[in-house]
Order: sequence, then structure tokens, then C-alpha cells
Amino acid sequence: MKRLIAALLLSASPLPALAFDISAMSDDEKAAFGQAVRDYLVENPEVLVEAISVLEQRNASAEVENDQQLVATHHEAIFNDGHSWVGGNPEGDLTMVEFIDYRCGVCRRFNQEVHDIVEADGNIRLVLKEFPILGPDSEASARFAVAIRQVAGDDAYLQAHDELITLRSDASEEALRGVADRIGVDADEVIAEMQSETVTAVLRDNRQLAEQMAIQGTPTFVIGEHLLRGVPGAGLTATVEQIRAEQSEG
Repeated sequence: MKRLIAALLLSASPLPALAFDISAMSDDEKAAFGQAVRDYLVENPEVLVEAISVLEQRNASAEVENDQQLVATHHEAIFNDGHSWVGGNPEGDLTMVEFIDYRCGVCRRFNQEVHDIVEADGNIRLVLKEFPILGPDSEASARFAVAIRQVAGDDAYLQAHDELITLRSDASEEALRGVADRIGVDADEVIAEMQSETVTAVLRDNRQLAEQMAIQGTPTFVIGEHLLRGVPGAGLTATVEQIRAEQSEG
């Protein structure tokens, strides 16, 4: 009985119905079997721990496969949407996409590391997607960043991005005008552009893509075919190095 119970807990697939069919048991047999299972687990709790570990590993593998499929399905919208800022090496052999919220504390902490990774590697194509999810200041900051790019181009956008990711005050109109002034862009023109349909369409497309990919938080990275929901435990630099190593092996 103990071997049967252990096999049931750790089996990779359901046992054939003829091998074990609990529905064929009488009520007394079912009760006895249930008690035997309980007694076995009480006596051997490590079996339950092992079973849970196997289940978690399978679930993690299934999530990775599902995320890779999402990346493949939405490849063009992720990597080549036509409206997102592209930096680093535009011809690089590895693309890193970041969904960002300028008010996100984790995004702020890892902003410099993202820049450092791209610079040190020299062959990474960096794509930034505004994904404001933390309230009105997030929305205003994202609209301002997109409007800056519309009005003044990519270089001004990058300057605005670095200003916004370190902005300590609320994203008030006064604060945003200050950002525009510091990077030498016409503040009136940018403020007016913020509510344009062009800017709205960019944020709408980013939100739609995030919804389709079940992205609910920032930062979220897509590096090559890998979807990283948050900063990986191993760290961003180590993860990029691992992906690079996988590329070399492939």
C-alpha cells in the first residue's frame, strides 16, 4: 500500500484506470484507503514535500513554455512596433525590451544597470515601452516621454527618460516643464502634444500588448525569446550573460 501511495503522489501522469480505479471501491474500501494515505503522509512527510517540489518544477516549466509562445505570437508588436524608442545598438544581435513605469521603484533602481549592460555588451538593441500602471503621475510621465519623442526626437527622449526615472517630485505640469527646460525642448509644445491622439495611441497599443501577454507589473523584460516578469533572482546582468551563453551554444 505504501508503495502504491508514493507512486500516486509522485507519478508524472495519471495511472491507467485499470491499474487504479477508486470509483470501483466500496465505501469501506475508500475510507480505508483514505486513512492509509493519511497515515503514510504523517509517517513520511518528505514524500509530500517531494511531490510538491515536482509539481512546482512542472508548473515553472509550463509557464516558461507559455511565455515563450507569447513572445513568438506577439513578436512584431514586441520588437518592431514602430512607435517605441530604440537605443543601444539598433543592429544588435540581441534585443532587450523593457516595459517601464516612471514611478516604479524597481524600474528606478535598475535603470542604470540597464544602461550599463547595454553599453558594456555593445551589441544589444534596447527598446523601451511606456506602461503606466501606478496612477496619474505615471500616466502624466509616460505621456510626457512619448510627447518629447514626437516633438524633439530620440536623443531628447532618452534625456527625458533619465530625468523622469529620477524625478522625486510629483509629475505636475510645473515639474514636467522643468524637465523640458533642462533638456532644451519647447515646454509649451510638449505639454500640448501630451493629450494628442498620437500619444494616446502609443499608450493604448502598449497596454493592449501587455494585456495580451498577461503583463501586470513593471519592470517586465523581454530579452531575446525570454519573457522576464520582474527582475530575475539571479540579477539582470547575470541573466543577460546566461542568455548570451545560450546563444553561443545554439
